[in-house]
Amino acid sequence: MDFEFPPDFLWGAATAAHQVEGNNVYNDSWLLEHLPDSIYVEPSGDACDQYHRYREDIALLAELGFTMYRFSIEWARIEPEEGEFSRAVLGHYRRVLEACHEHGITPMVTFHHFTSPRWLIAQGGWESPRTPERFARYCTRAAEHLGDLIGAACTINEVNIAAVLRAVFGWDQDGPAESGADPLTPFLTRAAHGFGVSPKDFAPFQYAFSERARDTILAAHRSAVEAIKSGRGDFPVGMTIALQDIHVAPGGEETAARMNRYVNDVYLEAARGGDFVGVQVYSRW
Repeated sequence: MDFEFPPDFLWGAATAAHQVEGNNVYNDSWLLEHLPDSIYVEPSGDACDQYHRYREDIALLAELGFTMYRFSIEWARIEPEEGEFSRAVLGHYRRVLEACHEHGITPMVTFHHFTSPRWLIAQGGWESPRTPERFARYCTRAAEHLGDLIGAACTINEVNIAAVLRAVFGWDQDGPAESGADPLTPFLTRAAHGFGVSPKDFAPFQYAFSERARDTILAAHRSAVEAIKSGRGDFPVGMTIALQDIHVAPGGEETAARMNRYVNDVYLEAARGGDFVGVQVYSRW
């Protein structure tokens, strides 16, 4: 069967700032990947140096026929210390957006793709009741500077990633189902000490497992939508979810329904009212 995509269909590719820019030294992942016995295979280092080679990369996208590029801006670069915003970094991201337009590529900006400023994590991270307002403040400043060039915006990439990881590693409400049965427990304890906080108060985005953290993340999304839409430009704003394709074996119906609710449905419901929801499916369970 032949199928033709409509002429206005956007073919895109995506990156995350920490994965490609290089030397994001102010965020939490940089510290985590440099801890002794880190669960990260290797430090990001220079990555592929997209911070300086973005024009080459965007030109390659256009040459390959892509018409959309989703990339993230790095909160920790823009606000390396709380309340201190870098006009130089905002100017850099403006030039990235301009390069997209020069090549006929619609830029989709992700405001948070896993990494957070170190100062945020040291002050409670994604369990702190102040995080939504801090995230909204950053989004407001970025949208004011960049909004007229943005084609679409994602507030938070994979808002449910902590729930997915928690399910993968077999965590229950209060921690690992079997103490020491997963590699995260000792690593996160060491990491908390590296940030100078108690392990019970340690909540980087990917490892913010509690229900309070979930509520904080979803509140941050809602605050960010309002903040971004109050800035320059007129473009759709939404979130993305790492949806799990859950298949049920005989006798597993109750477990599957509970898992679906935990890792998928809560977040899909939270996406209501947005302009879109990004669906990212990597595997089935």
